[in-house]
Amino acid sequence: MRVLVVEDERRLAAAVRRGLSAEGFVVDLAHDGVDGLHMAREGGYDAVVLDLMLPGMSGYKVCERLRAERNWVPVLILSAKDGEYDQADGLDLGADDYMTKPFSYVVLAARLRALLRRGARPRPAVLAAGDLVLDPAARSVRRGGTGIELTAREFALLEYLMRRLGQAVPKAELLEHVWDADAVADLNVVEVYAGYLRRKIDVPFGRNALQTVRGAGYRLAADGG
Repeated sequence: MRVLVVEDERRLAAAVRRGLSAEGFVVDLAHDGVDGLHMAREGGYDAVVLDLMLPGMSGYKVCERLRAERNWVPVLILSAKDGEYDQADGLDLGADDYMTKPFSYVVLAARLRALLRRGARPRPAVLAAGDLVLDPAARSVRRGGTGIELTAREFALLEYLMRRLGQAVPKAELLEHVWDADAVADLNVVEVYAGYLRRKIDVPFGRNALQTVRGAGYRLAADGG
């Protein structure tokens, strides 16, 4: 498997290359964010190991650019920044994993293998259905240029449906993933909240994104209705 390591500390980059090569990976190196972004775009890599504090362009920006371009190459951030907000920011921008320095080469290789098993499937940081956009990290929803205020439960219901865009999702599945099915056993609560949500994301805009599928559940139209 071919991996790109973007790390400005050349001795560390060379050490990472040796460690991963010993685990059977083919490793290319980039030493700044600009080159790293270019190589990640053009190189056809199976995964990218990305530092955050890079000259030219930060690792945050590299990851954000890749995801904005719908490039889903698995990204593992490897950084000395060990704060919880640093890690949350990296993952929210679209990274798939985060390791802090110092690190174990054995664990790094194992985590890369885990990412490679998942593959480069689409996993956008921001979800969209036409002009209906949901940002899980910012906890925001907008339709076109208009912000929409949702309760926490309404937000969770919309996020789950947007992650299953265009698919009919059974009420029982929604109850299990948006509520605690052990505590809330009544499927009618799903209908009630679907009604709340429809009145906020569809009715004011003359749309029909949230659709009832008879005998199946609910579906969010991929085009935003």
